[in-house]
Amino acid sequence: MSILTVENLSHGFGDRAIFRDVTFRLLAGEHIGLVGANGEGKSTFFNIIIGDLMPDEGSITWAKNVRVGYLDQHTVLKPGMTIRDVLASAFSWLFEKEEEINVICEKMADADEETMTALMEEMGVLQEMLEQHDFYSIDTKIDEIGRAFELDALGFDRDVSELSGGQRTKVLLAKLLLEKPDILLLDEPTNYLDEQHIDWLKRYLNGYENAFILISHDIPFLNSVVNVIWHVEQATLTRYPGDYDHFLEVYEMRKGQIEAAYNRQQQEIKELKDFVARNKSRVATRNMAMSRQKKLDKMDVIELVKENPTPEFCFKEARVPSRVVIETKDLVIGYDRPLSRPLNIHIERGSKVVLRGANGIGKTTLLRSILGEIPVLDGTVSLGDYLSVGYFEQELSGEGTKTCMDEFWDEYPSYTNYEVRSALAKCGLTTKHIESQVRVLSGGEQAKVRLCKLMNRESNLLILDEPTNHLDVDAKEALHKALSEYKGTILMVCHEPEFYEDLATEVIDCGEWSLLA
Repeated sequence: MSILTVENLSHGFGDRAIFRDVTFRLLAGEHIGLVGANGEGKSTFFNIIIGDLMPDEGSITWAKNVRVGYLDQHTVLKPGMTIRDVLASAFSWLFEKEEEINVICEKMADADEETMTALMEEMGVLQEMLEQHDFYSIDTKIDEIGRAFELDALGFDRDVSELSGGQRTKVLLAKLLLEKPDILLLDEPTNYLDEQHIDWLKRYLNGYENAFILISHDIPFLNSVVNVIWHVEQATLTRYPGDYDHFLEVYEMRKGQIEAAYNRQQQEIKELKDFVARNKSRVATRNMAMSRQKKLDKMDVIELVKENPTPEFCFKEARVPSRVVIETKDLVIGYDRPLSRPLNIHIERGSKVVLRGANGIGKTTLLRSILGEIPVLDGTVSLGDYLSVGYFEQELSGEGTKTCMDEFWDEYPSYTNYEVRSALAKCGLTTKHIESQVRVLSGGEQAKVRLCKLMNRESNLLILDEPTNHLDVDAKEALHKALSEYKGTILMVCHEPEFYEDLATEVIDCGEWSLLA
Protein backbone atom coordinates (compact mmCIF):
# COMPACT_ATOMS: atom_id res chain seq x y z
CA MET A 1 0.00 0.00 0.00
CA SER A 2 1.33 3.43 -0.95
CA ILE A 3 1.29 5.96 1.92
CA LEU A 4 2.79 8.80 -0.09
CA THR A 5 2.99 9.34 -3.84
CA VAL A 6 5.13 12.11 -5.30
CA GLU A 7 5.03 12.74 -9.05
CA ASN A 8 7.22 15.01 -11.20
CA LEU A 9 8.38 17.11 -8.25
CA SER A 10 10.57 20.10 -9.15
CA HIS A 11 11.70 22.83 -6.81
CA GLY A 12 14.46 25.41 -6.60
CA PHE A 13 15.71 28.58 -4.95
CA GLY A 14 16.59 31.28 -7.49
CA ASP A 15 18.57 29.65 -10.26
CA ARG A 16 19.53 26.67 -8.12
CA ALA A 17 17.52 23.47 -8.69
CA ILE A 18 16.92 21.47 -5.48
CA PHE A 19 14.76 18.78 -7.13
CA ARG A 20 14.18 18.14 -10.80
CA ASP A 21 11.27 15.93 -11.98
CA VAL A 22 11.42 13.56 -8.98
CA THR A 23 8.87 10.71 -8.79
CA PHE A 24 8.61 8.03 -6.07
CA ARG A 25 6.27 6.17 -3.69
CA LEU A 26 6.54 5.48 0.04
CA LEU A 27 5.16 2.07 0.95
CA ALA A 28 3.66 0.95 4.28
CA GLY A 29 6.27 -0.43 6.68
CA GLU A 30 9.29 0.97 4.84
CA HIS A 31 12.06 2.32 7.05
CA ILE A 32 13.76 4.92 4.86
CA GLY A 33 17.15 6.55 5.31
CA LEU A 34 17.25 9.86 3.39
CA VAL A 35 20.93 10.57 2.73
CA GLY A 36 23.03 13.05 0.78
CA ALA A 37 25.68 15.70 1.22
CA ASN A 38 25.04 18.88 3.22
CA GLY A 39 22.87 21.31 1.26
CA GLU A 40 21.39 18.76 -1.18
CA GLY A 41 17.86 19.58 0.04
CA LYS A 42 16.95 16.84 2.56
CA SER A 43 15.25 19.16 5.07
CA THR A 44 13.65 21.07 2.16
CA PHE A 45 12.23 17.73 0.99
CA PHE A 46 10.54 17.25 4.39
CA ASN A 47 9.09 20.77 4.29
CA ILE A 48 7.64 20.08 0.84
CA ILE A 49 5.97 16.76 1.66
CA ILE A 50 4.38 18.05 4.89
CA GLY A 51 3.02 21.09 3.03
CA ASP A 52 5.10 23.83 4.68
CA LEU A 53 6.70 24.60 1.32
CA MET A 54 4.93 24.59 -2.04
CA PRO A 55 6.91 22.92 -4.84
CA ASP A 56 7.38 24.73 -8.14
CA GLU A 57 5.90 21.76 -10.00
CA GLY A 58 4.53 18.29 -9.31
CA SER A 59 2.03 16.65 -6.97
CA ILE A 60 2.27 15.23 -3.42
CA THR A 61 -0.53 12.82 -2.48
CA TRP A 62 -0.91 11.26 0.97
CA ALA A 63 -3.16 8.26 1.57
CA LYS A 64 -6.47 9.08 3.26
CA ASN A 65 -6.42 9.82 7.01
CA VAL A 66 -2.63 9.47 7.32
CA ARG A 67 -1.26 11.39 10.32
CA VAL A 68 2.32 12.61 9.92
CA GLY A 69 4.70 13.27 12.83
CA TYR A 70 7.72 15.49 12.12
CA LEU A 71 10.81 15.93 14.31
CA ASP A 72 12.46 19.11 13.03
CA GLN A 73 16.11 19.77 13.97
CA HIS A 74 15.39 23.53 14.00
CA THR A 75 12.19 23.53 16.11
CA VAL A 76 12.18 26.35 18.66
CA LEU A 77 10.33 25.78 21.95
CA LYS A 78 8.60 28.88 23.31
CA PRO A 79 9.82 30.27 26.65
CA GLY A 80 7.11 30.03 29.27
CA MET A 81 6.06 26.52 28.23
CA THR A 82 6.85 23.70 30.64
CA ILE A 83 7.94 20.20 29.63
CA ARG A 84 4.44 18.96 30.53
CA ASP A 85 2.86 21.67 28.35
CA VAL A 86 4.91 20.54 25.33
CA LEU A 87 4.08 16.86 25.90
CA ALA A 88 0.39 17.64 26.38
CA SER A 89 0.37 19.55 23.06
CA ALA A 90 0.73 16.13 21.38
CA PHE A 91 -2.97 15.68 22.17
CA SER A 92 -4.11 19.11 21.01
CA TRP A 93 -6.26 17.59 18.28
CA LEU A 94 -8.09 15.54 20.94
CA PHE A 95 -8.66 18.64 23.06
CA GLU A 96 -10.18 20.22 19.95
CA LYS A 97 -12.56 17.25 19.69
CA GLU A 98 -13.48 17.72 23.36
CA GLU A 99 -14.25 21.37 22.64
CA GLU A 100 -16.49 20.27 19.75
CA ILE A 101 -18.40 18.04 22.21
CA ASN A 102 -18.85 21.01 24.57
CA VAL A 103 -20.27 23.10 21.69
CA ILE A 104 -22.69 20.25 20.81
CA CYS A 105 -23.85 20.10 24.44
CA GLU A 106 -24.62 23.84 24.36
CA LYS A 107 -26.64 23.40 21.13
CA MET A 108 -28.69 20.59 22.72
CA ALA A 109 -30.28 23.02 25.16
CA ASP A 110 -32.39 24.60 22.39
CA ALA A 111 -32.57 21.72 19.89
CA ASP A 112 -35.76 20.13 18.61
CA GLU A 113 -36.15 16.34 18.56
CA GLU A 114 -34.76 15.84 15.04
CA THR A 115 -31.76 18.10 15.62
CA MET A 116 -31.20 16.47 19.02
CA THR A 117 -30.90 13.04 17.38
CA ALA A 118 -28.33 14.33 14.86
CA LEU A 119 -26.36 16.06 17.61
CA MET A 120 -26.38 12.92 19.78
CA GLU A 121 -25.01 10.85 16.89
CA GLU A 122 -22.27 13.41 16.19
CA MET A 123 -21.33 13.55 19.86
CA GLY A 124 -21.25 9.74 20.04
CA VAL A 125 -18.73 9.58 17.18
CA LEU A 126 -16.52 12.19 18.84
CA GLN A 127 -16.82 10.50 22.24
CA GLU A 128 -15.80 7.17 20.74
CA MET A 129 -12.79 8.86 19.10
CA LEU A 130 -11.66 10.26 22.46
CA GLU A 131 -11.98 6.86 24.13
CA GLN A 132 -10.12 5.07 21.33
CA HIS A 133 -7.17 7.44 21.74
CA ASP A 134 -7.09 7.14 25.55
CA PHE A 135 -8.03 10.79 26.03
CA TYR A 136 -8.97 10.21 29.65
CA SER A 137 -5.56 8.79 30.56
CA ILE A 138 -3.40 11.49 28.96
CA ASP A 139 -1.64 12.37 32.23
CA THR A 140 -0.66 8.73 32.72
CA LYS A 141 0.73 8.52 29.19
CA ILE A 142 2.76 11.71 29.71
CA ASP A 143 4.18 10.32 32.94
CA GLU A 144 5.15 7.04 31.21
CA ILE A 145 6.95 8.65 28.27
CA GLY A 146 8.56 11.17 30.63
CA ARG A 147 10.07 8.35 32.68
CA ALA A 148 11.31 6.59 29.51
CA PHE A 149 13.22 9.74 28.48
CA GLU A 150 14.15 10.67 32.08
CA LEU A 151 12.26 13.93 31.74
CA ASP A 152 10.75 13.39 35.19
CA ALA A 153 14.25 13.89 36.61
CA LEU A 154 14.38 17.34 34.99
CA GLY A 155 10.95 18.19 36.42
CA PHE A 156 7.77 18.33 34.32
CA ASP A 157 7.23 21.94 35.43
CA ARG A 158 10.63 23.11 34.17
CA ASP A 159 10.61 25.89 31.56
CA VAL A 160 11.76 24.54 28.18
CA SER A 161 13.92 27.64 27.59
CA GLU A 162 16.26 26.33 30.31
CA LEU A 163 16.94 23.01 28.54
CA SER A 164 20.12 21.96 26.75
CA GLY A 165 20.08 20.94 23.07
CA GLY A 166 19.91 17.26 23.96
CA GLN A 167 17.14 17.80 26.51
CA ARG A 168 15.07 19.75 23.95
CA THR A 169 15.52 16.93 21.44
CA LYS A 170 14.31 14.40 24.02
CA VAL A 171 11.22 16.52 24.80
CA LEU A 172 10.35 16.89 21.09
CA LEU A 173 10.93 13.19 20.45
CA ALA A 174 8.75 12.22 23.43
CA LYS A 175 5.98 14.54 22.15
CA LEU A 176 6.22 13.00 18.69
CA LEU A 177 5.89 9.46 20.04
CA LEU A 178 2.87 10.47 22.12
CA GLU A 179 1.18 11.65 18.92
CA LYS A 180 1.39 8.08 17.53
CA PRO A 181 1.52 9.21 13.89
CA ASP A 182 1.13 6.83 10.94
CA ILE A 183 4.50 7.96 9.58
CA LEU A 184 7.51 9.49 11.33
CA LEU A 185 9.71 12.11 9.67
CA LEU A 186 12.91 12.41 11.69
CA ASP A 187 15.44 15.12 10.81
CA GLU A 188 18.78 14.23 12.43
CA PRO A 189 17.24 12.92 15.67
CA THR A 190 20.59 11.75 17.11
CA ASN A 191 22.07 15.27 17.16
CA TYR A 192 22.53 16.25 20.82
CA LEU A 193 21.32 12.83 22.04
CA ASP A 194 23.67 10.88 24.31
CA GLU A 195 24.62 7.24 23.64
CA GLN A 196 22.03 5.87 26.06
CA HIS A 197 19.12 7.59 24.31
CA ILE A 198 20.49 6.85 20.84
CA ASP A 199 20.37 3.16 21.84
CA TRP A 200 16.80 3.61 23.12
CA LEU A 201 15.74 5.28 19.86
CA LYS A 202 17.45 2.52 17.88
CA ARG A 203 15.42 -0.15 19.71
CA TYR A 204 12.21 1.86 19.28
CA LEU A 205 12.65 2.32 15.52
CA ASN A 206 13.60 -1.33 15.01
CA GLY A 207 10.29 -2.32 16.58
CA TYR A 208 8.28 0.40 14.83
CA GLU A 209 5.59 -1.18 12.63
CA ASN A 210 4.69 1.93 10.61
CA ALA A 211 6.82 3.71 8.01
CA PHE A 212 9.41 6.35 8.80
CA ILE A 213 11.84 8.56 6.87
CA LEU A 214 15.06 9.36 8.68
CA ILE A 215 17.64 12.01 7.82
CA SER A 216 20.94 11.22 9.51
CA HIS A 217 24.70 11.42 8.96
CA ASP A 218 25.26 8.87 11.76
CA ILE A 219 26.15 5.83 9.64
CA PRO A 220 26.15 3.13 12.39
CA PHE A 221 22.71 4.40 13.50
CA LEU A 222 21.39 4.36 9.91
CA ASN A 223 22.67 0.84 9.30
CA SER A 224 20.91 -0.42 12.41
CA VAL A 225 17.39 0.91 11.67
CA VAL A 226 16.71 1.37 7.92
CA ASN A 227 15.85 -1.11 5.17
CA VAL A 228 15.76 1.32 2.22
CA ILE A 229 18.01 4.25 1.28
CA TRP A 230 16.82 7.28 -0.68
CA HIS A 231 19.86 9.12 -2.02
CA VAL A 232 19.54 12.82 -2.88
CA GLU A 233 22.16 14.02 -5.35
CA GLN A 234 22.23 16.67 -8.06
CA ALA A 235 18.46 17.39 -7.78
CA THR A 236 17.47 13.72 -8.18
CA LEU A 237 16.30 11.05 -5.74
CA THR A 238 17.33 7.41 -6.23
CA ARG A 239 16.02 4.39 -4.31
CA TYR A 240 18.37 1.65 -3.04
CA PRO A 241 17.01 -1.39 -1.11
CA GLY A 242 19.06 -2.33 1.97
CA ASP A 243 21.09 -0.44 4.57
CA TYR A 244 23.63 2.35 4.08
CA ASP A 245 26.63 0.07 3.59
CA HIS A 246 24.82 -1.83 0.82
CA PHE A 247 23.77 1.47 -0.80
CA LEU A 248 27.38 2.67 -0.79
CA GLU A 249 28.57 -0.55 -2.40
CA VAL A 250 25.94 -0.39 -5.19
CA TYR A 251 26.40 3.38 -5.64
CA GLU A 252 30.18 3.07 -6.11
CA MET A 253 29.69 0.18 -8.53
CA ARG A 254 27.14 2.16 -10.62
CA LYS A 255 29.37 5.21 -10.52
CA GLY A 256 32.27 3.14 -11.87
CA GLN A 257 30.07 1.72 -14.64
CA ILE A 258 28.85 5.19 -15.67
CA GLU A 259 32.41 6.55 -15.71
CA ALA A 260 33.57 3.64 -17.89
CA ALA A 261 30.63 4.17 -20.28
CA TYR A 262 31.36 7.92 -20.33
CA ASN A 263 35.01 7.34 -21.22
CA ARG A 264 34.06 4.91 -24.03
CA GLN A 265 31.51 7.37 -25.40
CA GLN A 266 33.94 10.29 -25.25
CA GLN A 267 36.46 8.24 -27.23
CA GLU A 268 33.77 7.39 -29.81
CA ILE A 269 32.72 11.08 -30.05
CA LYS A 270 36.33 12.09 -30.57
CA GLU A 271 36.77 9.53 -33.39
CA LEU A 272 33.49 10.53 -35.08
CA LYS A 273 34.32 14.25 -34.93
CA ASP A 274 37.77 13.57 -36.27
CA PHE A 275 36.35 11.54 -39.19
CA VAL A 276 33.78 14.26 -40.00
CA ALA A 277 36.42 17.00 -39.91
CA ARG A 278 38.72 15.08 -42.27
CA ASN A 279 36.09 13.87 -44.75
CA LYS A 280 33.21 16.37 -44.98
CA SER A 281 34.88 18.41 -47.71
CA ARG A 282 35.89 15.44 -49.90
CA VAL A 283 33.31 14.42 -52.52
CA ALA A 284 34.12 10.71 -52.24
CA THR A 285 33.63 10.56 -48.46
CA ARG A 286 31.09 13.37 -47.90
CA ASN A 287 28.12 10.98 -47.48
CA MET A 288 30.00 8.89 -44.92
CA ALA A 289 30.92 12.11 -43.05
CA MET A 290 27.27 13.23 -43.04
CA SER A 291 26.24 9.80 -41.74
CA ARG A 292 28.74 10.11 -38.89
CA GLN A 293 27.50 13.65 -38.15
CA LYS A 294 23.89 12.39 -37.92
CA LYS A 295 25.06 9.74 -35.47
CA LEU A 296 26.72 12.45 -33.40
CA ASP A 297 23.61 14.63 -33.48
CA LYS A 298 21.35 11.79 -32.30
CA MET A 299 23.73 10.54 -29.62
CA ASP A 300 22.40 10.61 -26.04
CA VAL A 301 25.49 12.09 -24.37
CA ILE A 302 26.36 10.66 -20.96
CA GLU A 303 26.99 13.30 -18.29
CA LEU A 304 28.98 12.54 -15.17
CA VAL A 305 27.49 13.61 -11.85
CA LYS A 306 29.21 16.77 -10.73
CA GLU A 307 31.16 15.97 -7.59
CA ASN A 308 30.35 18.02 -4.49
CA PRO A 309 33.37 19.95 -3.25
CA THR A 310 35.22 17.93 -0.61
CA PRO A 311 35.99 20.03 2.46
CA GLU A 312 39.56 20.40 3.64
CA PHE A 313 39.98 21.43 7.24
CA CYS A 314 43.30 22.55 8.67
CA PHE A 315 43.64 24.51 11.91
CA LYS A 316 46.29 27.24 12.11
CA GLU A 317 48.54 26.73 15.11
CA ALA A 318 49.79 29.40 17.50
CA ARG A 319 53.04 29.34 19.47
CA VAL A 320 53.65 26.51 21.94
CA PRO A 321 51.97 27.22 25.33
CA SER A 322 53.07 26.21 28.83
CA ARG A 323 53.13 22.51 29.76
CA VAL A 324 49.91 22.66 31.83
CA VAL A 325 47.09 24.06 29.69
CA ILE A 326 44.03 23.68 31.97
CA GLU A 327 43.92 22.93 35.67
CA THR A 328 40.94 23.10 38.01
CA LYS A 329 40.99 22.79 41.80
CA ASP A 330 37.80 21.77 43.58
CA LEU A 331 35.82 23.43 40.78
CA VAL A 332 32.04 23.51 41.25
CA ILE A 333 30.00 24.56 38.21
CA GLY A 334 26.36 25.58 37.95
CA TYR A 335 23.94 28.48 37.82
CA ASP A 336 21.52 29.01 40.68
CA ARG A 337 22.52 25.59 42.08
CA PRO A 338 25.58 23.31 41.76
CA LEU A 339 25.70 20.88 38.82
CA SER A 340 28.89 19.11 39.86
CA ARG A 341 30.91 17.73 42.71
CA PRO A 342 34.30 19.46 43.22
CA LEU A 343 36.30 18.87 40.05
CA ASN A 344 40.06 18.48 39.76
CA ILE A 345 41.02 18.39 36.08
CA HIS A 346 44.60 18.43 34.78
CA ILE A 347 45.16 18.78 31.01
CA GLU A 348 48.66 19.04 29.59
CA ARG A 349 49.92 20.42 26.28
CA GLY A 350 49.13 18.17 23.29
CA SER A 351 46.37 16.20 25.05
CA LYS A 352 43.14 15.40 23.23
CA VAL A 353 40.45 15.06 25.88
CA VAL A 354 36.82 14.05 25.16
CA LEU A 355 33.93 14.72 27.53
CA ARG A 356 31.10 12.21 27.25
CA GLY A 357 27.92 11.61 29.23
CA ALA A 358 24.14 12.04 29.26
CA ASN A 359 22.40 15.20 28.05
CA GLY A 360 22.00 18.10 30.44
CA ILE A 361 24.52 17.00 33.08
CA GLY A 362 26.75 20.04 32.61
CA LYS A 363 29.26 19.32 29.80
CA THR A 364 28.63 22.63 27.99
CA THR A 365 28.47 24.44 31.33
CA LEU A 366 31.92 23.04 32.17
CA LEU A 367 33.39 24.28 28.89
CA ARG A 368 31.91 27.75 29.37
CA SER A 369 33.10 27.86 32.99
CA ILE A 370 36.64 27.02 31.88
CA LEU A 371 36.44 29.80 29.29
CA GLY A 372 35.22 32.25 31.94
CA GLU A 373 31.86 32.83 30.23
CA ILE A 374 30.02 31.56 33.33
CA PRO A 375 31.16 32.39 36.88
CA VAL A 376 32.13 29.33 38.92
CA LEU A 377 30.27 28.57 42.12
CA ASP A 378 33.38 27.41 43.96
CA GLY A 379 37.01 26.43 43.36
CA THR A 380 39.35 27.77 40.69
CA VAL A 381 40.20 27.42 37.00
CA SER A 382 43.80 28.06 35.94
CA LEU A 383 44.69 28.43 32.26
CA GLY A 384 48.27 28.05 31.03
CA ASP A 385 50.51 30.78 29.66
CA TYR A 386 50.54 31.87 26.01
CA LEU A 387 47.15 30.28 25.29
CA SER A 388 45.28 31.07 22.08
CA VAL A 389 41.82 29.51 22.39
CA GLY A 390 39.49 28.53 19.55
CA TYR A 391 35.91 27.79 20.69
CA PHE A 392 33.26 25.98 18.63
CA GLU A 393 29.85 26.47 20.24
CA GLN A 394 27.16 23.77 20.10
CA GLU A 395 24.63 26.08 18.47
CA LEU A 396 24.70 29.07 16.13
CA SER A 397 24.50 32.38 17.96
CA GLY A 398 22.70 35.34 16.38
CA GLU A 399 20.03 35.50 13.69
CA GLY A 400 22.26 34.54 10.75
CA THR A 401 20.92 37.30 8.49
CA LYS A 402 24.39 38.15 7.14
CA THR A 403 25.90 36.41 4.14
CA CYS A 404 28.65 33.85 4.69
CA MET A 405 31.17 36.36 3.35
CA ASP A 406 30.04 39.14 5.72
CA GLU A 407 30.00 36.68 8.63
CA PHE A 408 33.62 35.81 7.87
CA TRP A 409 34.66 39.42 7.19
CA ASP A 410 33.36 40.52 10.61
CA GLU A 411 36.14 38.46 12.20
CA TYR A 412 38.79 38.92 9.51
CA PRO A 413 38.33 42.45 8.07
CA SER A 414 41.84 42.47 6.57
CA TYR A 415 41.10 39.56 4.20
CA THR A 416 40.54 40.36 0.52
CA ASN A 417 37.43 39.23 -1.36
CA TYR A 418 39.49 36.48 -3.00
CA GLU A 419 40.93 35.29 0.35
CA VAL A 420 37.44 35.10 1.94
CA ARG A 421 36.02 33.13 -0.99
CA SER A 422 39.02 30.80 -1.02
CA ALA A 423 38.78 30.12 2.72
CA LEU A 424 35.05 29.31 2.54
CA ALA A 425 35.45 27.23 -0.64
CA LYS A 426 38.17 25.18 1.04
CA CYS A 427 35.57 24.16 3.65
CA GLY A 428 33.31 22.72 0.94
CA LEU A 429 31.05 25.73 0.30
CA THR A 430 30.11 26.64 -3.27
CA THR A 431 29.76 30.17 -4.68
CA LYS A 432 25.98 30.06 -4.14
CA HIS A 433 26.47 29.14 -0.47
CA ILE A 434 29.12 31.81 0.03
CA GLU A 435 26.82 34.55 -1.24
CA SER A 436 23.73 33.32 0.67
CA GLN A 437 22.57 34.39 4.12
CA VAL A 438 23.78 32.03 6.82
CA ARG A 439 20.22 31.38 8.07
CA VAL A 440 19.09 29.83 4.74
CA LEU A 441 21.92 27.26 4.75
CA SER A 442 21.50 23.73 6.05
CA GLY A 443 22.77 22.86 9.54
CA GLY A 444 25.85 21.21 8.02
CA GLU A 445 26.67 24.21 5.83
CA GLN A 446 26.32 26.56 8.82
CA ALA A 447 28.71 24.34 10.78
CA LYS A 448 31.24 24.58 7.92
CA VAL A 449 31.07 28.40 8.05
CA ARG A 450 31.76 28.34 11.79
CA LEU A 451 34.60 25.83 11.38
CA CYS A 452 36.06 28.02 8.62
CA LYS A 453 36.17 31.02 10.97
CA LEU A 454 37.79 28.86 13.65
CA MET A 455 40.39 27.40 11.28
CA ASN A 456 41.67 30.78 10.19
CA ARG A 457 42.44 31.90 13.73
CA GLU A 458 45.76 30.76 15.21
CA SER A 459 45.15 28.56 18.24
CA ASN A 460 46.92 26.12 20.51
CA LEU A 461 43.78 25.07 22.43
CA LEU A 462 40.59 24.00 20.67
CA ILE A 463 37.43 23.74 22.79
CA LEU A 464 34.79 22.01 20.67
CA ASP A 465 31.18 21.44 21.74
CA GLU A 466 29.58 18.72 19.55
CA PRO A 467 31.46 19.70 16.37
CA THR A 468 30.17 16.70 14.35
CA ASN A 469 26.47 17.61 14.65
CA HIS A 470 24.92 18.19 11.18
CA LEU A 471 28.15 17.40 9.28
CA ASP A 472 27.91 14.92 6.40
CA VAL A 473 30.19 11.89 6.06
CA ASP A 474 32.89 13.64 3.99
CA ALA A 475 33.01 16.63 6.33
CA LYS A 476 33.30 14.38 9.40
CA GLU A 477 36.21 12.53 7.81
CA ALA A 478 37.92 15.82 6.94
CA LEU A 479 37.40 17.13 10.50
CA HIS A 480 38.72 13.90 12.01
CA LYS A 481 41.84 14.15 9.85
CA ALA A 482 42.39 17.80 10.78
CA LEU A 483 42.03 17.13 14.52
CA SER A 484 44.37 14.13 14.27
CA GLU A 485 47.04 16.32 12.65
CA TYR A 486 46.52 19.26 15.04
CA LYS A 487 49.52 19.56 17.37
CA GLY A 488 47.73 21.74 19.89
CA THR A 489 45.48 20.68 22.77
CA ILE A 490 41.84 19.64 22.28
CA LEU A 491 38.97 19.57 24.78
CA MET A 492 35.86 18.25 23.05
CA VAL A 493 32.30 17.21 23.87
CA CYS A 494 31.18 14.41 21.55
CA HIS A 495 28.54 11.63 21.53
CA GLU A 496 30.03 9.66 18.61
CA PRO A 497 32.54 7.01 19.78
CA GLU A 498 33.40 6.07 16.19
CA PHE A 499 34.59 9.68 15.70
CA TYR A 500 36.69 10.15 18.85
CA GLU A 501 37.89 6.67 19.89
CA ASP A 502 41.14 6.68 17.88
CA LEU A 503 41.61 10.42 18.41
CA ALA A 504 41.32 10.88 22.17
CA THR A 505 44.22 10.55 24.59
CA GLU A 506 41.67 10.61 27.44
CA VAL A 507 37.89 10.17 27.68
CA ILE A 508 36.18 11.64 30.76
CA ASP A 509 32.78 10.27 31.78
CA CYS A 510 31.02 13.35 33.12
CA GLY A 511 28.42 11.17 34.84
CA GLU A 512 31.02 10.42 37.51
CA TRP A 513 31.06 14.01 38.78
CA SER A 514 27.69 15.43 37.75
CA LEU A 515 25.02 15.84 40.39
CA LEU A 516 22.38 15.36 37.68
CA ALA A 517 23.65 12.01 36.36
